[in-house]
Amino acid sequence: MSASPNRPVRRRAFVLGGAAAAGTAALSGPLASPASAAAFGWSDDGSNYVVDTGANLVFKVSKTNGDLTSLVHRGTEYQGYGGKNSHVESGLGTSTVTIAQSGTTILVSVAHGTLKHYYAARSGENNIYLWTNKADSSVSATRYIVRVKAGLFLNDEPDSYTYAPTVIESADVFVKSDGQTRSKHYAKRRVIDYSAIGWTTGSVGLYVVRSNHEKASGGPFYRSLLRHQSTDGGGLYEILYYGENQTEAERFGLQGPYVIAFTDGGTPSSSLYPGTLTTPWADSLGISGYVAASGRGKVAGVGISGRDTAYAYTVGLADPAAQYWGPARSSDGYFSIGGVLPGTYTLTVFKGELAVHTTSVTVTAGATTTLNTITVASSNDPANASAIWRIGTWDGTPSGFKNADLMTYAHPSDVRAAAWTGNVVIGSGGETASFPAYIWKDVNSGLLVHFRLTAAQAAAAHTLRIGVTTAYANGRPQVTVNDWVSSVPSPPAQPSTRSLTVGSYRGNNNTFTYSVPASAWLTDTSRYNVLKIDVVSGSGTTSYLSAGTSIDALDLLV
Repeated sequence: MSASPNRPVRRRAFVLGGAAAAGTAALSGPLASPASAAAFGWSDDGSNYVVDTGANLVFKVSKTNGDLTSLVHRGTEYQGYGGKNSHVESGLGTSTVTIAQSGTTILVSVAHGTLKHYYAARSGENNIYLWTNKADSSVSATRYIVRVKAGLFLNDEPDSYTYAPTVIESADVFVKSDGQTRSKHYAKRRVIDYSAIGWTTGSVGLYVVRSNHEKASGGPFYRSLLRHQSTDGGGLYEILYYGENQTEAERFGLQGPYVIAFTDGGTPSSSLYPGTLTTPWADSLGISGYVAASGRGKVAGVGISGRDTAYAYTVGLADPAAQYWGPARSSDGYFSIGGVLPGTYTLTVFKGELAVHTTSVTVTAGATTTLNTITVASSNDPANASAIWRIGTWDGTPSGFKNADLMTYAHPSDVRAAAWTGNVVIGSGGETASFPAYIWKDVNSGLLVHFRLTAAQAAAAHTLRIGVTTAYANGRPQVTVNDWVSSVPSPPAQPSTRSLTVGSYRGNNNTFTYSVPASAWLTDTSRYNVLKIDVVSGSGTTSYLSAGTSIDALDLLV
């Protein structure tokens, strides 16, 4: 039964501890405030549909364009800054907006061309559930931004630029007076690392709980902006396709739910997290593209052999329509990935972030596809090759290299970064820590690695390998060994947008191999051979936006 525009339906909402009454999802926050008798229902104020969740949350959705125009929790307005609302993209424009109530659920539906967006409220909850169905590329990207008034939450983390008024790159990277850099891009976290993003004052928290990202692109290790705060206000994001540093084509279809959640200051309840959240109450709401749990399947693997137990392993599923992932158990490699849409997927086993095994798997609705033990072939892990020397670890990341950790939350010019220049002597100790995570044509190209060979080693040809995780502007390494110069390798497929300066090394892992002839080596074993690594490319501009690349590992094989 739908509520009358002027007479909201009133329902009692009883809350026990942190869980809602039986049949509803748990409230956000471990100590969610009890909701005494309150009005659950909706009304029409002429310009907006006004939804009262019957707890401590009242929100408004524009009848004209589907914007979230008001977000009032415990009497405080949180929504909006600079005359802007919360919405898909930067606002959809004129849309068809409707509202309906089904028992203890209210659904606001927004249709804009081929895109459909939904807001759902549940009786007695301080949450808004959102879905976005993008059918094609008529909308350039897919994000939802919750715009939050200035001054309600404090934030001087890397993703803030409140205190950093000087622009150093594009219009979105800033430097403070102390030399530390700030940008909304500096989120630190990969998708796999977080379930919710937000702020807390200690007594109230506002978060966006991400969806399972089944229709997003980039896989479990993708990084994108999650939140920002500036002098005019803050933003919390659900990024589904941003078009920056993307390694996959855009996927279309229904994405969600993701949740705007208010808490009593703690993090949202894990019952709202992707992989945990269930929404049987939404099965009959008529959401375009919605697939209930009964229409999904599961993949489970009894184990993975051939692992290096020093690393975490992740199993991913991907096809043009959807993506999923889950951790492999450290003891034996067991994994289970549920809620998967029917289809045939490429299953990839990642050591760290490096793909070391792929196969095909078919998922059917209502069934579990069980896989026998997966064996990672020794040859699929480059770390298994015998090396005369090795710098870094083959894990698909620049971890361990100089400045690597800092680069996920700072600009390369940040005052906290060690000098990007500096050469390495094999055998001196600390070779990896002294080798730069990134190399740019205009910054530190020409890095030198000094090493000795035995007489037997110098008498033979050897393979030199350089693994990279991404590249900017087609930057790739050309090497010189003493007087021998390699050819210029072809650039592999990599994202075309900024990466190294906006907190992400994630692109397409690629290994460059160089066959160095015996004639290249010095025959005097007391002398150091010198490897010079140059970044070559005709693209890019200057400084940290010149052609560059991120290093995974480099070694000289036996």
